[in-house]
Amino acid sequence: MKIELSEDAIRWQAIAREYADEYLLPHEVEAELNDGELPAKITKRNKQRAIELGFSAMDVPRKYGGLELPLEVQAAVWEQLGRITNALSWCFSEPQTWMFDACSEAQIETYVLPMMRGERKDCYAITESGPGSDVAGLDATAHKDGDDYVLNGEKWYVTSANLADFFWFQASVPDEDGAEALFLVDQGTPGIEIIANPKFSHTYAAHHPTYRFKNVRVDRRQRVGQPGDAMTYTRTWFRHERLMIGARSCGAAARLIEDALEFANGRPVDGAPLSEKQAIQFMLADSVTELYAARLMTYAAARACDHGEDIKTQHSRCSIVKLYVSEMANRVADRSVQIFGGRGYMRENVAERFFRELRVDRIWEGTSEIQRLIIARSLAKRGLDNM
Repeated sequence: MKIELSEDAIRWQAIAREYADEYLLPHEVEAELNDGELPAKITKRNKQRAIELGFSAMDVPRKYGGLELPLEVQAAVWEQLGRITNALSWCFSEPQTWMFDACSEAQIETYVLPMMRGERKDCYAITESGPGSDVAGLDATAHKDGDDYVLNGEKWYVTSANLADFFWFQASVPDEDGAEALFLVDQGTPGIEIIANPKFSHTYAAHHPTYRFKNVRVDRRQRVGQPGDAMTYTRTWFRHERLMIGARSCGAAARLIEDALEFANGRPVDGAPLSEKQAIQFMLADSVTELYAARLMTYAAARACDHGEDIKTQHSRCSIVKLYVSEMANRVADRSVQIFGGRGYMRENVAERFFRELRVDRIWEGTSEIQRLIIARSLAKRGLDNM
């Protein structure tokens, strides 16, 4: 299914597809049956190759040695990486442009650029048990104490924290009328305690622990940006993540359709291939139609961001992508399990793995219900022609 893409996007699409097929895809079942983990030498090889190809520098400004690729190109890369289960594509860190706007030069040198080089890995301590991802209602606090801040709060679903060596910690600052602030906090800082590491439906090497920050003291130079900046940077992060969830979901849906079709073509039923049964044809047709709409939507939103359209328009479009494409991929996964039948319920089958893995894309980085609220409010404030 071809849609119009720039020459650069097509070139990077081919690079990412070759990497995914050669380095990641052969290890999916091995990872699934080993708690998401691969032998250290394989993980190291995959990470090194991803960095060599430039994946960790895609969103980094050129002045810092990055590639500064358009979001259309980044979406093309993540669509191909999204074809792979078990989060095997998460083997490299991905610094984002907003970090270079938000951080001081010292912070960039200490934390952000080492991510691009594969020397450091981050995680986001934002979500809480009460407000969830509603960052405007956080209970975590940061009290100023001389030249330090003292951080307190409980953070849930800190994705990849077991593999990371520092946190982006978001808290309200009572001394500034409750304004939100971001802090860079090193793993191992006194007062940080992991209080739970629950199992989830998917089988990833990256865990999602719960942490308690109790009187964690950090130097004022660990604060990111200026007072009032935190929400701006968090929303930028959300837009990027929501758009790339859309791209990954397109890749997953394409993989599912291709594999389900291949199986249906080779499965004889009543003397004819399963794919000739109208019920199967309808499921495949619906999946292809929805994927086509999803891909058009995802790349249109990416180009709108690249062209610098109004920031509120970008925000609502990324929410539209995240809502529609994540739900589309879940429907495709469900149909694929049905087409595979009993085989589709085996963990060694791609449909079974994606059926579990894709479900969380309707939850993290803002649930489908949150996206609907954002879209509806944008419609009410701006009108259909300005969304």
